[in-house]
Amino acid sequence: MQIGFIGVGNIGAPIAGQLLAAGHRLLVHDIRRAAADALLAAGAEWSEVPGTLAAQCEVVATCLPGPAEMEQVCLGHNGIVEQLKPGALYIDHTTNAPALVRRVHALLAARNVAMLDAPVSGGMEGARTRDLLVMAGGDPETFERARPLLEAIAKRVIHTGGVGTGSIAKIMHNCASFTLDMLMAECWTTGVKAGIEAATIVDVFKEAALGQMMSLKVRLPATYLRGDFAPRFSLALARKDLGLALDLARATDTPMRLAALCEQELIEAIGRGWADRDASIFLTLQEERAGIAVRLPPV
Repeated sequence: MQIGFIGVGNIGAPIAGQLLAAGHRLLVHDIRRAAADALLAAGAEWSEVPGTLAAQCEVVATCLPGPAEMEQVCLGHNGIVEQLKPGALYIDHTTNAPALVRRVHALLAARNVAMLDAPVSGGMEGARTRDLLVMAGGDPETFERARPLLEAIAKRVIHTGGVGTGSIAKIMHNCASFTLDMLMAECWTTGVKAGIEAATIVDVFKEAALGQMMSLKVRLPATYLRGDFAPRFSLALARKDLGLALDLARATDTPMRLAALCEQELIEAIGRGWADRDASIFLTLQEERAGIAVRLPPV
């Protein structure tokens, strides 16, 4: 298959390399030609203009820094939207804005061009070893058409729903990841100031429930995500434990802004009379504010 690939940076280059290794003919473009040197040496061909590349390919993929770059490549001067042939497939691996993805999709659909938004998780290292997750949004027929290409670049592929949902999944995942990093930094700085060795507390985090992802894999799917708040670990006990952590933070003069916000949520939930319910019930306060409940389908 003749594939065009635009954006061959730290993640795009190894993804494109996986397609080349799978036997596809590859035409590449980047704002820096030097970024494509290894791909060109491996047999890829260079295209100077995105639109020219698009006109020559059955499939075009982009892996760009963000929405501004993707919009320029798609809709700017010599962009790909005007040049993709009817029946072609466009796959966007950019971590992107869902509204922009859907706008480009609508323009392409009018030209009989299919589209997936398919950002990846796993970073540069995962791209090199195919140890990636692809989150692909688009109609089922387009997803199945693209599946062999997605499986050529990633060990794990999830169809997330309609177009734009791949981007929703990726940006919400990254938001949670960065916020958790900050919360762990709060806990680690407090712990080290209180007297524990950094290597020890980090090792505890790796080996205990947090590092084993017990909340995500076991506890929340059995409680909050089912709307089942029969107590496993009570809200009152959670408030006690978090209070002890914040007491230690005050004693060591260490700010813990995210933990303090969480404590206020627990206090409000206890004020609702939920002290003896499962601790996860306090998460329903966010659902009330958002006007949406997050529930898994029945088993």
